[in-house]
Amino acid sequence: MSALVTGPDRADVVQDAAEAAAAPRPPLLVLDPLQRYLDGLGVPAGTLAWRRIGDGQANVTYEVRRGGERMVLRRGPRPPFPPSAHDMVREARVVAALGAVGVRVPRVRAVCDDLAVLGVPFYLMDYVEGEVVTTSLPPGFDGPGAGTALVHAAVDTLADLHQVPLEGEVAGLGRPAGYLDRQVRRFAQLWPVNTRRSVPVVDRLAERLAATVPRSARATVVHGDYRLGNLLFAAPDRLAAVLDWEMATLGDPLADLGYLVATYSAAGEVRTPMDLTPVTAGPGFPSRAGLVERYAARTGADLENLAWYEALALWKSTIFCEAIYTRWLDGQRPDDTFAPGLAEGVPLMADVAAQALSRAEEGRR
Repeated sequence: MSALVTGPDRADVVQDAAEAAAAPRPPLLVLDPLQRYLDGLGVPAGTLAWRRIGDGQANVTYEVRRGGERMVLRRGPRPPFPPSAHDMVREARVVAALGAVGVRVPRVRAVCDDLAVLGVPFYLMDYVEGEVVTTSLPPGFDGPGAGTALVHAAVDTLADLHQVPLEGEVAGLGRPAGYLDRQVRRFAQLWPVNTRRSVPVVDRLAERLAATVPRSARATVVHGDYRLGNLLFAAPDRLAAVLDWEMATLGDPLADLGYLVATYSAAGEVRTPMDLTPVTAGPGFPSRAGLVERYAARTGADLENLAWYEALALWKSTIFCEAIYTRWLDGQRPDDTFAPGLAEGVPLMADVAAQALSRAEEGRR
């Protein structure tokens, strides 16, 4: 783990409200009000230390330590953003509800909607030890069979999530009826808001997806961003926690599987900006087909239409990646190294989505 720091990190972290007001852009942490908030929670006194963790392109996560306590603070990005986006209060409610029924998530410690603290709502959760596996295998994860064990653990955890009973607090996490239709409609509405250029295939995909929405076989909890980069592994064959529940709701479980496949790097496949696990394209890892077979064996799900869900995942990713690209063009993400590649990456991803949808349409004939 990299060393924690106790001094300002560029303009991301400032001491007090006066420094926050004078900063060239809104800071991510304001230490004095955060200290007072921790005091109110009964966190032992001591020197506050922090470090930014994770590779998220939207919400921001910090490890925070004080008085022997180790926590994680999760907040939305710098404003402005749509009112319904980056809802950390809702995400905390989702995590708490799922933790109560045995899903592997960190324990939520506190939720703060007082904008006087950081300027945006945030929540605190327990720090969970584990490894995120995306670009390489960490020490202890490179033994024989480790790649297969790791992917099987990820798929099995997803299958278990899709078996959580929709009862109690969990039942209130979404409206499963019409889930796929709403996904297509909402993202189609976002495209003209997010872009400043013409990529005609994106609009055509919206029409084709809307015309071919499959009938959902059942409703489950849907994570919405289920990929290896959002999983903490305690060992190659054991997950410590599933992270990043902002998009979670109730809906069609194959949306999660399609997204996992779309973000899983595989040898010989076209690389898109959403190929987020380059390590899995190397030797020792299952193919995408092997991943799908594991899920089918665990759930008995009919996966005949899975290519449609892959197309949906890639098309949605095209639209939110375009938002990242536009914010970068506007100067809102000056240090972003991911966004410049989206100039060509977004149209490429739209083309790959169109190919997946063509496979789905062909399979129905």
